[in-house]
Amino acid sequence: MPSNMPSHRDQVLTEINDLLSKHGFDTSNIYDRSCFDLVARRELLLLLMKVLVNVDGFSAAHAQEIKRVARIFLASPLLVGLKSKNEVLEEDVVYERHGIPVIAPSTLRNIVVEEIYPEIFADRGGYYVQIDGQIIKEIREEQNLSLKDLADQAHVSRETIYKYETGRVRAQPDTAFLLESILNMRITLSVNLFQSPQQEKAPESKEGEPRELVDLGFGVINTNRTPFDALAQPEKNDSKISKKTEPLITDLEKNRNQKVLSKMATNLKDLSHVIGTDSVFILEKKKNVDSIDGVPVVHSWEINEMKNPAEFLKMLAERRECN
Repeated sequence: MPSNMPSHRDQVLTEINDLLSKHGFDTSNIYDRSCFDLVARRELLLLLMKVLVNVDGFSAAHAQEIKRVARIFLASPLLVGLKSKNEVLEEDVVYERHGIPVIAPSTLRNIVVEEIYPEIFADRGGYYVQIDGQIIKEIREEQNLSLKDLADQAHVSRETIYKYETGRVRAQPDTAFLLESILNMRITLSVNLFQSPQQEKAPESKEGEPRELVDLGFGVINTNRTPFDALAQPEKNDSKISKKTEPLITDLEKNRNQKVLSKMATNLKDLSHVIGTDSVFILEKKKNVDSIDGVPVVHSWEINEMKNPAEFLKMLAERRECN
């Protein structure tokens, strides 16, 4: 890899951050060693973005982690890159790596500035589009065209047209655009890059997770490649907890010194603001501190004296208001 690529990546990251900020997004700091580099929110759209020069460097481990975080916050993971191997990523084409959509910076700009969403996606064997089979059938019948009539004009088989109408196959762009010309109607569908994944229940507690929160009634997900240590959310079967309670971004003491904890507090405040959720430190040692640089602190011994997550959230709210 050429030595100038890291600085090039930094330049792309800065340009993306500026682009999003100028078009109504709240953006986070940049987190180079995380599964995501940037978090951005505009109204209900929350993006977890990773930026790479070569998208082949995006590992399965990072993909798994960013998808887990995205599911918890109902966010959309997105990888922005310049090339794959030695080929430049094409504008207005959606690629994929480990289940994460991949686009070029120019494609992102078209979406954000012009609201032009890509219709073409790359897969094994070439480029494809999704088409609206119901529209094809309706327009074909309105024009009194049989399946064979339309197939002959589009230079495909009758069976292919039937499969298009029943949603069984995708189409190559040239064929789809020819059908649009014949039917005088748009039939291609934009690729939904920003579909929120379904929220999933937190797995069983693992080593390294705050056991006190689990025992209290929180679902906890430990993270390894994020600017925080864990995500915690009250179990939904607790009647005392609002169904709208967002997951908490959590950092643990882990024998970290004050300088490290202060730096982590900056990250927690930044991410909490953009994501729209609360953050908290869980400290094990008995220190006379209720916050670290504005981030509320709850001690392990305090959690052990609580009866339910509602008591924890009440203490968190009180300490947040005092800061």
